[in-house]
Amino acid sequence: MAFDFERLEVYQEAVQFADEIYRLTRKLPQEELFGLTSQLRRASVSVALNMAEGSGRLKKEFRQFLRMARGSIYELIAILRISRDQQ
Repeated sequence: MAFDFERLEVYQEAVQFADEIYRLTRKLPQEELFGLTSQLRRASVSVALNMAEGSGRLKKEFRQFLRMARGSIYELIAILRISRDQQ
């Protein structure tokens, strides 16, 4: 691993989670490609991206990027709930 953030366990888990979301969304109906599928994928990738980008910033800025990552996680919770309810 070349960058400090890649050593963070939470970053590694975020990447694995995004991979799992991509696998999961391949099973969603094609009609959701530009709806829930796209939203799920973007939000899951956003978690890892915010951690990576924020790690190159000052400590105070890094915290803000972690807050944005947390916001994406909350977004995912809502999207997954809607997806589950829609079966």
